[in-house]
Amino acid sequence: MTGTRAIRRALISVYDKTGLTELARGLAAAGVEIVSTGSTAARIAEAGVEVTEVEALTGFPETLEGRVKTLHPKVHAGILADSRKPEHLSQLDDLGIEPFDLVVVNLYPFAETVASGAGFDECIEQIDIGGPSMVRAAAKNHPTVTVITDPADYPAVTEAAAGEGFDLASRRAFAARAFAHTAAYDSDVASWFAGELAPAGEQPDFAGLTGNKLADLRYGENPHQSAAVYSDGTRGIAGARLLGGKPMSYNNYTDTDAAIRAAYDFDQPAVAIIKHANPCGIAVAETPAAAHRAAHASDPLSAYGGVIAVNREVDAELAESIKPIFTECLAAPSFSPEALEILASKKNLRLIELGDIDAPAEEITQITGGFLVQDRDVFQAEGDSPKSWTLAAGPAADPAVLADLEFAWKACRSVKSNAILLAKDGASVGVGMGQVNRVDSAKLAVERAGAERASGSVAASDAFFPFADGLQILLDAGVTAVVQPGGSIRDDEVIAAAEDAGVSLYLTGSRHFFH
Repeated sequence: MTGTRAIRRALISVYDKTGLTELARGLAAAGVEIVSTGSTAARIAEAGVEVTEVEALTGFPETLEGRVKTLHPKVHAGILADSRKPEHLSQLDDLGIEPFDLVVVNLYPFAETVASGAGFDECIEQIDIGGPSMVRAAAKNHPTVTVITDPADYPAVTEAAAGEGFDLASRRAFAARAFAHTAAYDSDVASWFAGELAPAGEQPDFAGLTGNKLADLRYGENPHQSAAVYSDGTRGIAGARLLGGKPMSYNNYTDTDAAIRAAYDFDQPAVAIIKHANPCGIAVAETPAAAHRAAHASDPLSAYGGVIAVNREVDAELAESIKPIFTECLAAPSFSPEALEILASKKNLRLIELGDIDAPAEEITQITGGFLVQDRDVFQAEGDSPKSWTLAAGPAADPAVLADLEFAWKACRSVKSNAILLAKDGASVGVGMGQVNRVDSAKLAVERAGAERASGSVAASDAFFPFADGLQILLDAGVTAVVQPGGSIRDDEVIAAAEDAGVSLYLTGSRHFFH
C-alpha cells in the first residue's frame, strides 16, 4: 500500500461518545498511546484504558469553562508537523513535542441546539472552536496524520491500528470528509447568525447550502445527465427508507417530492397521484384506500406509471387497491406488515417509508449566477381559511359545497401554474395545469373532467382571472361554485359573469403560484 503510516499516538476529543469505549480499547490493544480531553478522557479511563490528559501534555489547565483545552502549540505542533520533513522532526525534538498519527474529533452539536429552539446564548456556547481547529489541522497534514470525524469509521480505525495503518489514499479521503464536516458546521453557524440578524420579513445576508451525498443515481432527468442525491441533514424524501423495489431515480425523487407536497397539505386521509411533477388526481376520504380510489378515478389514463403519496400508514386495504395498477413509487409515513406482504410481489414498485418529515422553511431555485430563496409556500395567509373568504357573487355555499371548495383550494396549490382544478366530493375530477394562459387551463380542466363530471363540480384557480373568459369556460361546463384570489383590474367583469350565472364566487385575497 502506497504511503502507509502506522498509528502509534492518537489524540481523541469527542462530544458524541458513540463507540468511544470500543475505539479506545481497540487502540490500546494495538499499543497506541492515547491523549484526550475532559469528559472524553474520563470516559476512556472508565473503560479501563490508560489515557494521558491533555493538561499533562501542555502543562496548562483547561480554562474558561472548557473554552480553552487544546488551543496550545504542544497540541497543534504535534498535529501539524509533517514527519516526512527532517526539519519538522528536529524542531519537535528541540521543543519536546511528540507528533500525532491519529486525530479523532467530533464537534459540539450546534445545529441540533438551534433546532431545539434554544436561546441565543445557549447556541453561542455550542459553537465549537478547538474542535474544528484540530480537525482542519489534521486534515491539512493528512500526508502523515489520519483524521476521523465519524464514529462509523471507528471499526476501520481499530483494524488499521492493529495492522500497518492507513495508506495515503485513505488518509486523503478522511481529510476530504473532515473539511466537508467543518465547512458544513461553519455554514450552519454563519447561516444561523445571519438569520438572527435579519430584519423581520427579510431574508438573511448569507445563505449557506451544504449536503452529504447519499447515492449516485443511474442518471439525471435524461440519460445523458449525471446525478446524485444529497442530504441536508433534515428528514424527508432524500433519506427515506426504501422498503422494496428498484433504486430511486432522479425523476422518482422529484415526482415523489411533488406527491408529498400535495398529499401532506391535508389533515384528513389524503392520496396524491403524480406524473411529471403534476397531479393526475388528489382526494381525501375517510380511509386511505377510499382516497386512492377517488384520486385514481380522476384520471386513470395518466395515473398509469405514476407516483403515489399518502399521508397515512399504508394498510392492507390500500395495498390491495394499488396492487393491480402499475405504479412507480408509493410513499407513506409507514407500511403495515400486511401491506408489505401484499405488495411484495410488485418487484419494481418502490416502497418509500418517510417516517416524520421536516418541512423546509425555505425554497431554493438555482438560476444562472446564483440562486433564489423564498419562504416555503404553505397555507399561512389569512385568505387560505374559508372563514375569511369573501363571497363576491351568487348564493352562500352550503357546508358540502364549501368543503369541496376548501379541498379544491388546497389541492390547487400543488398544480403547476396556471392552475385550474375541478373537484367533487373531496376529489379532483379535472386538472388543468402548466398552461401559459388561464383560459387554456380552464379548457384543459373541463376536458379532463368530461361533461358529466364537470357539471355540478366546484373549481379553484391558483391566481385571479384576468378576464371573465376563463371563468366563462367553467360556467359553461356547469361548475356551481368557484374560489379564486381576486385582485384583477377586471374583477367587476368576472364577478358579474358569476352573478349572471347564479354561481357562488369566493375571493381569498391570497395567491398560490407554483412554477
